[in-house]
Amino acid sequence: MTTPADRIRVVLVDDHALLRDGVREILEAEGDVVVVGEAGNSATAIAVITEQQPDVVLLDVEIPGDDATRTVERIRELSPQTKVVVLSMYDGPRVLAELLARGIRGYLLKNATRHELVSAVRVAAADDGRVTLSVSRDSLSQVHRQPPGAGSAAATASLSPRERDVLTLAAQALSNAQIGHRLHLTEATVKRHLSNVFAKIGAVSRIDAVNKAVAAGLIDPPRGDSPRHW
Repeated sequence: MTTPADRIRVVLVDDHALLRDGVREILEAEGDVVVVGEAGNSATAIAVITEQQPDVVLLDVEIPGDDATRTVERIRELSPQTKVVVLSMYDGPRVLAELLARGIRGYLLKNATRHELVSAVRVAAADDGRVTLSVSRDSLSQVHRQPPGAGSAAATASLSPRERDVLTLAAQALSNAQIGHRLHLTEATVKRHLSNVFAKIGAVSRIDAVNKAVAAGLIDPPRGDSPRHW
């Protein structure tokens, strides 16, 4: 029988409260997992993780604030024993390579099954060196051909005119629905364009994509505040 002291302590980081509620319900139904904190942005996440020192963090790759790579680095600095499992809508080899290089213990697409999610948390908590990956075979095969930290990715990328349009509006902090309305696209199509952009320039979040695209001259800088300060 699992005692409270034996349970895996988890912090959930995602800006969608309904998704956090669903994940919490899935995990705590198992009996050997307890959610000890939640956060909807990177700053709150770091504060909660520093206070709670959890066994595992489930981290959405596109949370508001710092990009996922920086957030993972901060977690490892402030709570070294905490293992990070990333949840993502995007199946990009460059994103995966960047995060693996920073020591994550799992990368699951958000269409992963309940069993895959619970298993990834348990594997991470076991701390036996295993990494759980729930990605496409194509993405996995490209990881070793996409060295992390390759700063030339954005500079050599070629974005389609529509991808540039979508990213330019994303730089103005518009939601996917708002971008779709402006460009007469469905929200699913906007998500697909952003996924393609992420894969092409090796970005792990909207902010990261905008910063890299601006630095490489792929899009014009947004007027007003820099995307780094959204």
